Amino acid sequence: MIVTSDEQLDKLKTIGSICAVVLNKMAEALRPGMTTAELDDLGRILLEQAGARSAPQLTYDFPGATCISINEEVAHGIPGDRVIGPGDLVNIDVSAEKDGYFADMGASYVVPPQNEVLMRLCRDGRKAMWAGIREVAPKAPLANIGKAIGKFAKKGGYTLITNLASHGVGESLHDEPGEIPTWPDKSERRNIDEGLVFTIEPFLSLGGKYARDSDLDDGWTLVSDPKAPCVQYEHTIVATKRGPVIVTVPQG
Repeated sequence: MIVTSDEQLDKLKTIGSICAVVLNKMAEALRPGMTTAELDDLGRILLEQAGARSAPQLTYDFPGATCISINEEVAHGIPGDRVIGPGDLVNIDVSAEKDGYFADMGASYVVPPQNEVLMRLCRDGRKAMWAGIREVAPKAPLANIGKAIGKFAKKGGYTLITNLASHGVGESLHDEPGEIPTWPDKSERRNIDEGLVFTIEPFLSLGGKYARDSDLDDGWTLVSDPKAPCVQYEHTIVATKRGPVIVTVPQG
């Protein structure tokens, strides 16, 4: 999607704010002993109260309002009867639609007691995302995003999952210009158009390089290959002359 009016930007900020509030409240509720279904129910209720619809349910008939992935799971974890335990690494991904506009965001958390290695991975996962965001400007190469994230990852001794990409968003959950690599990719030769709406969501890992289908064989859940802890942080961005505008933040 290309933003061409203030009205469009305002609507993106509205749904982006809803996603941010829902994610923050789910993170605040995260505790050992609860199931991923219970955590997802909270997200579903909050989306409904805000007049928004779950984007993965709306788009793909996903069996949950949000995606919740634990430990060995990298992405697209289906909420269910899995019990969240002390020290677990939990990723929450919230994407939603309101008034025809979509936003997408995610973050990873360590359930207390907090392991220092995993806490550092979370801290650096967020930094990796910001390394990519800082490269956003009209006419800049899209490849600069992956190059910056790759440089950060290499310096810290991390790996990146290289088959889960960022993507266009806005008028649909996965919009033009399609997938955007968040790792160094010499084949990426497109430039960033002014007003382009897209996510930046690197998957930073302690050894994982790819995401593959899990042994659950549920058609959704992905795990890292080779097996290793992995975090994801994600914002929805609009490229403007003033720099990147992050819409997935609480308003007011």
